[in-house]
Amino acid sequence: MKIKFPPVIVLFLLSLVNIEIFGGIFHAGPNYQLKNLESALKIISPYDTVIIHQGKYFSNNIIVNKPVVIIGLGRAVLDGLGKNQIMFIKSDDVIIENMTFINSGISFIDDNAAIKLDSVSNCKVINNFFEDNFFAIYLARTSNSTVSGNIIKAKNKKESYSGNGIHLWYSKNVEISDNRITGHRDGIYLEFVRSSNITNNLSWKNLRYGLHFMFSDSCSYSGNVFQNNGAGVAVMFTRRVEMFNNKFENNWGGAAYGVLLKEIFDSNIYNNYFYKNSNGLYMEGCNRINIKNNDFVENGWAIRLMANSMDNNFTANNFSGNSFDVSTNNIKNFNTFSGNYWSEYNGYDLNKDGIGDIPFRPVSLFSLITEQNRSSLVLLRSMFVELLNTAEKIFPVLTPETLIDNSPNIKKINHD
Repeated sequence: MKIKFPPVIVLFLLSLVNIEIFGGIFHAGPNYQLKNLESALKIISPYDTVIIHQGKYFSNNIIVNKPVVIIGLGRAVLDGLGKNQIMFIKSDDVIIENMTFINSGISFIDDNAAIKLDSVSNCKVINNFFEDNFFAIYLARTSNSTVSGNIIKAKNKKESYSGNGIHLWYSKNVEISDNRITGHRDGIYLEFVRSSNITNNLSWKNLRYGLHFMFSDSCSYSGNVFQNNGAGVAVMFTRRVEMFNNKFENNWGGAAYGVLLKEIFDSNIYNNYFYKNSNGLYMEGCNRINIKNNDFVENGWAIRLMANSMDNNFTANNFSGNSFDVSTNNIKNFNTFSGNYWSEYNGYDLNKDGIGDIPFRPVSLFSLITEQNRSSLVLLRSMFVELLNTAEKIFPVLTPETLIDNSPNIKKINHD
């Protein structure tokens, strides 16, 4: 086999870009005896390294069934020609780095992906580029693995013809970090996932959700940005969720949310930024959640709190410039609001302790009306609505009597 560079030079160059090297080094490309990845995989031993040189390789369903490091140099492209999945990893201890994957085929039976990992552990998919794939990265029954630093793009126009950017099913202890995902059905999707961390990802302009997870207990989501997605973020049927330091921005539409929570229990949502979403935070059937130190800025509804949500605590949040700070569909309340800042608060602070001397009722009469009749929103800024809300504040009859902040902050709370 022709070796263009001495191995010691290759090792040095690859160390500069933080690529791990194990075992022997094999080169594949147009100018080498091994013309492509498939031919290299036939002869290498476990824990060898294959370096794929720049070029376009037409590839379908490459099976990786032994531990190996696969590294692209230059723009090494695996093109699935729109037929099947491109790479199927069936071995533990596989690392894929600096490769380009394009055109995995659409399939409604096989969930074709650019890279699919199934029943493996200790794998890494890092610093790769994905474009116009059905699913980009699909992990099934995978544990102790990492998906990091990938750029994932698609140009799909219909949800039905689009898979997810990063898809996890029945997996645990997976790190998903520093990825950039756009144009897929869901940017990141998790189902039956345990003890995994999703950090510092940017998920924007996806057709449905920037993040969508169900039945995925004990996971954390931090430092992510979710922008301009079709319906925002959905979190469903899950316990022990930690969501902090995320940004939910410009998820706007008739059924769009910064975050939709459905049947979430025993969780914490703190230090997040909700900006210009149709619904900042929607909660249905959610119990024992602490919502603390968040900023709700210029949303349509900052919080929509359905009657079947109980024992939730809203503390030290900022509500600024929202059309409705809090909306509900019932006159009863089983949740606690305390120490929040409300830009609509017109009370006073005679003893100068920073806490308003009169309570604040964040639910307006008109917000209750719009929950029953959404078309009434056309009256939002009218004098009639202002009169209704003012009368209800003076003599509250229809709004929830106990949904009240008894210690509203006079000044905006600094969450830095």
